[in-house]
Amino acid sequence: MKYSLLTALPFALFANTALAQDYSAALTSFYESNIRAMLSAPELITAATQANSDRAGMDQAGIDALDAAWRAEVGTAASPTITPVLTNPAADFLRAQIEASGGKIVEAFITDSLGLNVAAAEPTSDMWQGDEDKFTKVFPNGPDAVLYGEVELDESTQAYQAQISVPLVDPASKALVGTLTVAVNADTL
Repeated sequence: MKYSLLTALPFALFANTALAQDYSAALTSFYESNIRAMLSAPELITAATQANSDRAGMDQAGIDALDAAWRAEVGTAASPTITPVLTNPAADFLRAQIEASGGKIVEAFITDSLGLNVAAAEPTSDMWQGDEDKFTKVFPNGPDAVLYGEVELDESTQAYQAQISVPLVDPASKALVGTLTVAVNADTL
């Protein structure tokens, strides 16, 4: 029996929908069993809170200048903007989580309340996440917001991954202090 494009198309759409649902359930399960516990790590809360204090009053021009400096430093030996984000206790905590995941987590970083990187396991392509869904669909939507990204090939890690982004909440004040984004290797789900 031969199949035409028209008969194959509904099957392909069904398969993609089923695959997306499979990943959705797997990502939700991964969040509940692995990422939720990370949200209360004092290293992350302290780093985001300190960054918010240090960057209080920063305007868009300041954000853009930091982002431009970061982008110019990616891949270079001299990286005065990137290095502090990679060499702090919160970044060490994120790297330990990646190592403990056995290959399930491929990337992790946190931002402050402006969407600027505070700590990262590895350099990201830019410093300002504040204009991306991982921030704009999470931070303004309160402490229970969770964004499950699409499974995509990540250029920096060369792995098919999906990002899970969630707000960081100071347990003492209940204030939102930043976001956590964790990229999960889709092949391990």
